[in-house]
Amino acid sequence: MRDEVHMAAGQAVAMSNGWPAPAIQKAHERSETFGLRTTVKPDYDVLTCASLELKREQNRVLCLHAMPVMETLHEQIVNTQSMIVLTNAEGLILHSIGDDDFLQRAEKVALRPGANWAEDRQGTNAIGTALAERCAMVVHGDQHYLAANRFLTCSSVPIFDPYGDVIGVLDVTGDHRSYHQHTMALARMSVQMIENHLFATTFQETLQVSFHGRAEFLGTLMEGIVAFTSDGRFLSANRSAQFQLGLPLAALRAHTLSSLFQTTSAQLIDRMRASLEPHLMLNLTNGAVVCARVQFRRATQAPGSRPAVVHDAAAVPACAAAQPPSMGLSRLSYLDTGDPQVALVIAKVRKVIGKDIPVLITGETGTGKELLAQAIHNDSPRRDQPFVAVNCASIPETLIESELFGYEEGAFTGARRKGAAGKLLQANGGTLFLDEIGDMPYPLQVRLLRVLQERIVNPLGSTKTIPVDIAIICATHRDLREMIAQNRFREDLYYRLNGLVVRLPPLRDRTDLAVVIQKLLHQESHGRTDREPLTVAPDVMALFERCAWPGNFRQLGNLLRTAAAMVDDDGQIRREHLPDDFFDDLRCRGEAQAMAASPAPADTLVQEDARLEDVTASMIAATLARHGGNVSAAARALGVSRNTIYRKMPAVDPGRGSGGA
Repeated sequence: MRDEVHMAAGQAVAMSNGWPAPAIQKAHERSETFGLRTTVKPDYDVLTCASLELKREQNRVLCLHAMPVMETLHEQIVNTQSMIVLTNAEGLILHSIGDDDFLQRAEKVALRPGANWAEDRQGTNAIGTALAERCAMVVHGDQHYLAANRFLTCSSVPIFDPYGDVIGVLDVTGDHRSYHQHTMALARMSVQMIENHLFATTFQETLQVSFHGRAEFLGTLMEGIVAFTSDGRFLSANRSAQFQLGLPLAALRAHTLSSLFQTTSAQLIDRMRASLEPHLMLNLTNGAVVCARVQFRRATQAPGSRPAVVHDAAAVPACAAAQPPSMGLSRLSYLDTGDPQVALVIAKVRKVIGKDIPVLITGETGTGKELLAQAIHNDSPRRDQPFVAVNCASIPETLIESELFGYEEGAFTGARRKGAAGKLLQANGGTLFLDEIGDMPYPLQVRLLRVLQERIVNPLGSTKTIPVDIAIICATHRDLREMIAQNRFREDLYYRLNGLVVRLPPLRDRTDLAVVIQKLLHQESHGRTDREPLTVAPDVMALFERCAWPGNFRQLGNLLRTAAAMVDDDGQIRREHLPDDFFDDLRCRGEAQAMAASPAPADTLVQEDARLEDVTASMIAATLARHGGNVSAAARALGVSRNTIYRKMPAVDPGRGSGGA
């Protein structure tokens, strides 16, 4: 086995004061094709606070694992006139930290959250060029395409998910006069930490082999980690494993545990159980012998459900709102958490993947339609191409046409200089997901139908036609057939979109609630390393089983997140940690069921209501006591309004000074 120093040298890219001329030259040529001029003022187009928060929420898992690493990296480079930046896969800055004085200078070139540093916006720069080249980049001083950015030196490393897809960039930017040679090495190590964290949370219920040629490197960033299914099928490998095995991820997908380590899963588990040593010795196919540690955990099952390898809470439909799918970690196999209705949907979808058959996903709001669409894309031959999601209900009717089809410069008042590519062109080669297709304006449906039939796009204000190659997935919570009858949706478009129609069941109709809650809580447990893992009290689980969940997984995810923030050190979610509106939902459902039953035991419902009211009052009283009677502080702790406390506890005087500001 090659020495660790040789490995680091093999992984590193030339890091003089810039990159080899061909790489920079290619980036400059791309910048020219985007219509940029070196002296032009950059098009910052910084997102609003609300839009930025949405992007952060869509990249929540990435941010969750990257932020602590960024803080650690900042401690290593503090007072070096530099800053650390995290972007998503499109080059949009999600977070930044750094030296205050340099941050002020960086603000002038919009190197701040909400700004996009893709090459088509900023020309040659480390963030955008690293995304374009899919490799680490240093862009130093005058190597930047835009003159406005040439006081910077930027070191960027793309962040890959465990499936080999780029999900973001970690960048260290500073004044070009104070560039340090070790900056890129620190950035690379930081990204490796982030990727290893993602790997660990992605493959929690698998057979994992951690290995290295030298035992002292086990448990460090240098160890290789490979994940297999229980029967030895390959799932993924981290960067170090790919290097030590001498194969890229794409080639490793054709291998198994036996072909890589010369042993079966059963033999490996037997050896692990029988060994008294802290590690095993395994043979690689190239004849090398490595030290290895093996972990094997079976998937936890709810009664009556079948085994399922579940990727991460972000990949479970229950997390449709808590963790939107833009990170690209979702796969169809990981959406199966034991519910037979969902399993049937997945089985149907698998049969049409890659066959140019449009998919229409129906179901109530919050059932995970976009997550399923992302999973379909990620399991398709288009997985390496863009996945572009458009919510037809959230874009103003006056803007949706330009959003979809794009526009030329001067197409309308307020149009951006140089025009803009629409979502259809952005999705070229990949998948376009039209969410809430039932809310698309009727006149625009004609243009969409033409695109689907002819596979060409005409941007607004342009006479040219551009061919597009896209897969179409649509979703809606509306009854499109009823809308057709009301002349609100075109029948010809409907039959163009419904190649395969599948329906995601609401949460109340699913049988895997316990599994879903467990996965969500596992996700929320990150960061609680010094406290007990999150659990649900039995009586609260019984309440969850009774709830109709009108907001489906979006409601469940938000409720668990709030409860997780309020629990005590024992980590158990109890009644006092649940919001008032949850009990209101229970009461409404109980009243509806009582009226539907004949006869209805009214006294039982009254007793249950009284008991819930007692619990609520006790929780409020206890919280008030902890905060010395300060109503505002108690309301913030409980996540409710002051009026709710006054309503539930009439003895509290709204005019008292303890109410707080």
